[in-house]
Amino acid sequence: MQMPIIPLAATGPPARRSVVFGFLGTVKDAGTDDSRWQTWRPTVSLFAHNNPAYDRLELFVSRPSFRGLAEQVSADIAQLRPSAQVAVHVLETLDPWNFVQVYAALHGFAKNYVFDEGADYFVHLTTGTHVAQICLFLLLQARYFPARIVETFAVEGSGDAVWQGRQEVIDLNVAAYDQLAQRFKLERLQGQGLLKGGIETRNAAFNHLIGRIEKVALASTAPILLTGPTGAGKSQLASRIYELRRQRHRVSGPFVEVNCATLRGDNAMSALFGHKKGAFTGAVADRGGLLKEADKGILFLDEVAELGLDEQAMLLRAIEDKRFRPLGSEKEVLSDFQLLCGTHQNLAQRVGQGLFRPDLLARIDLWTFALPGLKDRPEDIEPNVLFETERVSQQLGSRVRWSPDAYRRFLDFSMGAPWPGNFRQLGSAVTRMATLSDGYRIAIGDVDFELANIGQVETPAARLDDDGLGLVRKLLSSQAIADADLFDLKSLATVLEAVKQTRSMAEAGRRLFAASRLQKASPNDSDRVRKHLAGWGLLYQQCRYGVRE
Repeated sequence: MQMPIIPLAATGPPARRSVVFGFLGTVKDAGTDDSRWQTWRPTVSLFAHNNPAYDRLELFVSRPSFRGLAEQVSADIAQLRPSAQVAVHVLETLDPWNFVQVYAALHGFAKNYVFDEGADYFVHLTTGTHVAQICLFLLLQARYFPARIVETFAVEGSGDAVWQGRQEVIDLNVAAYDQLAQRFKLERLQGQGLLKGGIETRNAAFNHLIGRIEKVALASTAPILLTGPTGAGKSQLASRIYELRRQRHRVSGPFVEVNCATLRGDNAMSALFGHKKGAFTGAVADRGGLLKEADKGILFLDEVAELGLDEQAMLLRAIEDKRFRPLGSEKEVLSDFQLLCGTHQNLAQRVGQGLFRPDLLARIDLWTFALPGLKDRPEDIEPNVLFETERVSQQLGSRVRWSPDAYRRFLDFSMGAPWPGNFRQLGSAVTRMATLSDGYRIAIGDVDFELANIGQVETPAARLDDDGLGLVRKLLSSQAIADADLFDLKSLATVLEAVKQTRSMAEAGRRLFAASRLQKASPNDSDRVRKHLAGWGLLYQQCRYGVRE
């Protein structure tokens, strides 16, 4: 049979060289008699097109026994395009289906290959085993192959169209890849949104932290340690990590959470590792334990610093070997759990005190993420207030609303408040205000009542000092107090007391300056209070709600 004639590209200025990398199709590229030109052969069909017109083929062969087929394919390409060069590379792999071996061979080839900036490179992904295709794609995406993807396809019909097939070039760095890239981006954003509980957080550092946690949560099954102050959201984040992994099929078992501060003595061992009937007084039946319950799932040990040293030793082995021995049992139990830990304490300090095992700390802090408190994320206060308002609305079964002045008053206070209970405390405040409001509309009176309550709850010792300077100590630094005269401090304490007991600066001024204001034609009580506080570097809102900047 006569070999088909492929028209040459039109003459013109010298074009850039085009080089294509690809595996030999040990089945689809086969054929030795003339009938082969009636069949689509993916590697040969690369040279049936002029756009691009390939000048060189780097042909990978997985085994030396296929070299004869590679030479036949090379000869057919030479008939189609005599100027084209074909270089056959027998990869030194023991098993073409072994991912590690194939990746290592291709990675070594790419690192040693001399790429020419004056050439265009393509990777043919139609041929080769699935393992080979995946490895080539990963190396291409990592830019070890600075190339574009080319795929060839069989077509139905008759004549030259059948054996020529068609081809499609995909550039991972341009618009042809945008749809796929946008899909990956959307999935990442959805994953991060899940970890943030759907809250549109604005703090750049926190958003970056969540992005890193999302990557680790999906890429690694190693223990994750979440640190941060009480109420910073460690438990919620742990459950969201579980939900993210469950959605992406990284876990199939349950989410099991335990607060280690509640575990003591035999109860700790039994709760974590289980026991056999009769193992100790009160063990009237077998117990599986939380580690076993978390098999194929995630175990979250909140306040892990509170674990006893014996429990820490058993936990370390369970993490490393996925096996442990329940109390009173002679047989070990297997559990393939993933571990998350949380603590508000400094574990390195606990190690120094002999209260935490250094080998356990080394095992669980490969991935450590410190969650900031609410006061370190002022940009996120408003989104969290809106989130808590919606949450409470669902709990109460009615839409909770804010009056504009109440909303602004609460935000103004929240922006400067220390919030020692962090997000948990913020949520409780919104819950109380919504529940006690008339018609579930939070008014300024509801906010003032709550803020007064917060002041009493947070600082019970503020007014219980002998010298009457509790509020002063709360608002001024120890150095500022040391540099001031007692007379001036007592004067400031009187002003602060008036501010706390009244509802406005004007009312506080009328109380403080009741006699002298009568001697003024136009007394400005608010201005006098403001200036007195400013002399100490204080703002009215700080003093009204007892908050140091």
